[in-house]
Amino acid sequence: MHDSNKFLPTLPPTAHLWLILLSLLGLLGLSTTSLAASEASIRQPVVAHQIRIRLDPRDGSLSATDRLRLPADSPETPGSISPPTGRPAAMFIQLHQGLEPEILSGNATLKPAARRGHLTQYRLEAQPGAEVEFGYQGRIQHDFSAVREGMGRERQQLIGTINPEGVFLSGYSGWYPKVLGTLETVSLEVSLPPDWLAVAQGEGPEIQEDSEQARIGWRESAPQDELYLIAAPFTLYRQPNENAEAQAFLRNADADLAARYLEATRTYIDRYSQLIGPYPYAKFALVENFWETGYGMPSFTLLGPQVLRLPFILHSSYPHEILHNWWGNGVYVDYSQGNWSEGLTAYLADHLNQEIDGKGADYRRDQLKAYADYVRDHQDLPLSDFQGRHGAASQAIGYGKALMLFHMLRTQLGDQLFVQGLQRFYRDHRFSEAGWDAIQAAFEAESGTELSDFFTAWTSRPGAPSLALEDIAAEPLDDGRWRLSGRLEQTQSSAPFPMSVPIALLDESGSASELLVTMDQRSTEFTTVLDARPARIAVDPRFDSFRTLAEGESTASLSNLFGAERGVILVPADAPPELRTAYRQLAEAWQRGQQGWSVALDTELEDLPSDRAIWLLGWRNRWLPALAEIGTEQQSFRLDSAQQRINLLGDDHADQIPVISTRHHGQPLGWVGADSAEAVIGLARKLPHYGKYGYLVFAGSAPTNVVKGQWPAGESSLTRWLSESRPPLAYPSRPTLLEFEAAAVNTASGAGVGN
Repeated sequence: MHDSNKFLPTLPPTAHLWLILLSLLGLLGLSTTSLAASEASIRQPVVAHQIRIRLDPRDGSLSATDRLRLPADSPETPGSISPPTGRPAAMFIQLHQGLEPEILSGNATLKPAARRGHLTQYRLEAQPGAEVEFGYQGRIQHDFSAVREGMGRERQQLIGTINPEGVFLSGYSGWYPKVLGTLETVSLEVSLPPDWLAVAQGEGPEIQEDSEQARIGWRESAPQDELYLIAAPFTLYRQPNENAEAQAFLRNADADLAARYLEATRTYIDRYSQLIGPYPYAKFALVENFWETGYGMPSFTLLGPQVLRLPFILHSSYPHEILHNWWGNGVYVDYSQGNWSEGLTAYLADHLNQEIDGKGADYRRDQLKAYADYVRDHQDLPLSDFQGRHGAASQAIGYGKALMLFHMLRTQLGDQLFVQGLQRFYRDHRFSEAGWDAIQAAFEAESGTELSDFFTAWTSRPGAPSLALEDIAAEPLDDGRWRLSGRLEQTQSSAPFPMSVPIALLDESGSASELLVTMDQRSTEFTTVLDARPARIAVDPRFDSFRTLAEGESTASLSNLFGAERGVILVPADAPPELRTAYRQLAEAWQRGQQGWSVALDTELEDLPSDRAIWLLGWRNRWLPALAEIGTEQQSFRLDSAQQRINLLGDDHADQIPVISTRHHGQPLGWVGADSAEAVIGLARKLPHYGKYGYLVFAGSAPTNVVKGQWPAGESSLTRWLSESRPPLAYPSRPTLLEFEAAAVNTASGAGVGN
C-alpha cells in the first residue's frame, strides 16, 4: 500500500509495503491475463492463495480457509532452510495473533516461532511445491492511533479492523497466512451481510447474493507483494473501457460523483498506458473509506468521504493513485535500496499535471523551497535510505528530491531517451522488485550513457548543491557576433554533485537560447556565441536542478514557520475570553511535540525575539503594529486594526480572515487574523497544509480559502543583466512529456512505423 496525498493521514511503514500511507496511490490498465506471471521477470517465489473467508462486522470476526500452493523454491527469509532433495522445506508464515491457524490438509507441520507486535510468526515445514490448506478464525479489531507529522499535522492510522462501519485489512493486518519472502496470487471468495460488498485487488467483483448473505469473488493471477480486503455497504458503479474497467464503490449513492471519477479513471489510465506501457490490472476502483484516508492499493484507491469530494482531488491526488499501479503496485519497491516509487509517481502525475498547466517551474521551485524550509541537517538522509513519508521533512526528500532527480535525468538525456528508459524499466521489472540500480540499468541501456556517477551521488548522498555564477564576460567578434563566457561553481561545503545545469540566454534583439552546462567538478567554465550582443544570463531560471535556492529566489511563506525548529506563538491577552481560549488551543495544538516552540501571552514579552520564528495570533495582538510596519516598508500589505481590514497587494479585504507570512530581523514572522472561535478551530487544522503560500485569505466560520498566493520573488543572484537594453524575458518553449509522446506517435504513424 502507498500513501501519496500530502494533506491527508498516512500509515507507518509496514513489513513489505512501506505502508506509510501518505494518502493515496493507484493503479490501472490492461487485463490481468495479458500480464500474467509467466511474462513478468519474477525474482521471488510465488505462493498461490485460494481463500474463502466469512466476515461478521457485528462482532469483528472472520472465519477462513486458505489453500496455499507453496513455491517450488524456498523463499529467502531469515531462518529459512533449503532442504536436501525430497525433504520438507522450512519457511515462515505470519498471521494475526488471535487467529490461531490449523492445518486442514496437506503433509505439513506448523509451530509458533515468534511474536511481532500484533502478528505471530509460525515455522512451516512442507514439501516445496506442495498444497497446504489452513483454517483459522478470530477477531481483528484495532483502534485508531494518532501520529504527528510536524507542527499542526496529525494523521490517524489503523492496523486493521472488522466492524459495523466497515472492514479494512491489509497484508500488515495479518488477515491471511503470508509466507514471508514471497509474492502471491489470489483467488478470493468473501461471504458477508447481504447489503455489503467486498473490494480486493485484481479482477471482479463476481457477486452472488441471497437473503442471508452475499458472496463476492475476486482473483489476481499476477504476483502481488501483499493482499488487501475492504468491505462496507457500498453502491457499485462500473464502466468498461479499452485498457481497464473503471469502478466506484460509494458508501452513499451518488451517480454524478461516480461518473466524474469513472471518466477520470479512463482518462488517466489511457494517458499512462500510452506513456509507460500497458496498465497492469483488470480494473481501477475508487473506494470510499469510513475515515479520512488516501491509501493506494493495487487496482484501487481508498479515499475518505470528505477527501474524495474535494473538487481538486480528481485531477491532483487521484491520478497519483492511479499511476502507482505502474510504480509501486506494478513494479515493486526493493526497500533495501530505498523507496523510489513516490518520487517517480509524483513526477509523472503531480508534476506532469502542473507542467501541462504551464506551472512546471513553479512546482519545481516549491519542491526546492520545501526542502530548504523543512529539512534540517539532522533530518536529512540519502534517497537510498528513504522508506516512506512520516512528516514534511521526509516528504521533501522522498517525494521532492526524488522527483527532481528524475527531472534532472530527463534534462540530461532528453525526452525521447527518458521516455524509452521509463518504458524499459517497466517492461523489464513489472510484478517484481526493483531498486535504484535497476532504474540506472534501464536508462543506461536505452541511452548508451554511463550513469553510475549520477545515480551514486544523487541516491547515496544527502544534501543539495549551491550554485554561483562568476566571471561573466562578453566580447564582440569580427563577424558581428558575440562571445559570452563565464564560470559556474558549486559552493556547498560537501563534494560537488554531477549535474547538467541549464543557462538561459537573451540577446538585445530579444532572441532567447539555452546552454546546458555539464558539471562534474566544483568549478566549470562555459562559453558560447550569440548572434547579437547578450542582454541577460540566468542560471537555472526554471528550477530544473535540485539545488539550494539562491538569494532572491525564495520568498517568505508559511513553510518557514511550520518548518522552524524554534519559535514562540503569542496569544492575544486582550481578545474576548472565548476567542482567546480558541487561540490558545490552536497554539497548543501546533506546539505539541515541537520541543523548540513555546506558547505565551503577547503581554509576557517586552520585545519581539530576533532569534526564532514568531506567530502572532489575532487582530488584538499587542505586536500587530510591528507587523503593520513591515508590510508598509515592503509595500506588500497595509493593516487597519480598528476596522479589521487588510489591503493585500492592492486589494482590500474586510470581514475576512487574513493569514500573513513575512520576516522580522531575518526570522519567520506569521500572523492569523481570525475573529471567531469556530474559525480559529478550522484554521488550526487547515493552515499546516498551505505551507507554500506567503499570504492567504479565508471566509466564513469553516473557514473557506478564497485567496492564496506567493509573494513576488526578487532578482536572483544567479542572474546578470549585461546590457542597458532590457528586452522582454522569454525562454525557449519545451514540450511536456505528453506533447513529446504525441509527437513521437504521430511521426511514427506518418512514417508507417507501428507501435
